[in-house]
Amino acid sequence: MSHFFVVPGAAVSTVLAGAHKDVLRIVADTYIAHERGLSVNPDSYFLRFPDKPNARVIALPSYLGGDVDTIGMKWIASFPDNIKEGLPRASATLLLNDYATGYPLACLEAATISAVRTAASAAVAASRLVTAAEPVRLAVVGAGVIARTILDYLHAAGVAVADVLVHDLDPTSAGHLSEHATTRFGVPVTIGTLDDALDRDLVVFATTAATPYVSADTTLRPSQVLLNISLRDIAPEVLLRSNNVVDDVDHCLKAQTSPHLAEQLTGGRDFITGTLGSLLQGNVTLDPAKPTVFSPFGLGILDLAVGHHVLGEARRQGTAIEIPDFIGETKRW
Repeated sequence: MSHFFVVPGAAVSTVLAGAHKDVLRIVADTYIAHERGLSVNPDSYFLRFPDKPNARVIALPSYLGGDVDTIGMKWIASFPDNIKEGLPRASATLLLNDYATGYPLACLEAATISAVRTAASAAVAASRLVTAAEPVRLAVVGAGVIARTILDYLHAAGVAVADVLVHDLDPTSAGHLSEHATTRFGVPVTIGTLDDALDRDLVVFATTAATPYVSADTTLRPSQVLLNISLRDIAPEVLLRSNNVVDDVDHCLKAQTSPHLAEQLTGGRDFITGTLGSLLQGNVTLDPAKPTVFSPFGLGILDLAVGHHVLGEARRQGTAIEIPDFIGETKRW
């Protein structure tokens, strides 16, 4: 009860390196648990800075019941200017607390956890939404850590890919992701324009865009699937002509996301087709005459569930650092 564990980034990465199938299962199970009301996932809290308008730190508190039965909070910083210095944009920690007592259990380095749960979310959605019998032509818009991890998880989820197109405003980043895609899928990979990307069967958006740049008059095919991971790339008019699957309706329709803009444009939420948790349970019917857009706001329960798994494995492997007597007082009197 008085002991506390710290799981450093190297230990987290070691656990997750071979855990793709486990993470896909955990993320899918967590969406279903959320749909069944076995979680508490309040709004995220944003800390912004007047002299750094593009930077933010976000707190994501949550509780997940069932086998996890744990409280957690991810504290994640997004500083896009880090990229200019060759540093990752995001850094994060995850705190876990015991549900029975509220006492702190562990602190985990969580940038990798965050990237992995985001990528697994995209892959779980793609594995259900992509129904073509033939391998798909894949495009990735945005060539950062999240895009790289999504490619890994699409591969792990068994999404068959015929070829890959990468689009990024930074040629160096595009080149790195192209090399990674070639290694991961062993298929032809090219660097192309946004228009080229929007013509592909499966399009992944993983950028830092603050406002839509995919124009309102963009025409998509009925069979296309767009993974709107970065949430603010697509004009709301495009969403209104599509099937729309989200992770959580209330969470996703805020903070000027593309779905939020669509709600403001129409005054309602009728354009939302359903949630991923409901889709996984077979309770969502998609219109085959429309393209489909998956927009996940990112739920703290996903970090919590993956972090809970990482902590257990790190303790089993002996890579979690134990701090004895972390709690100063364990008796009231």
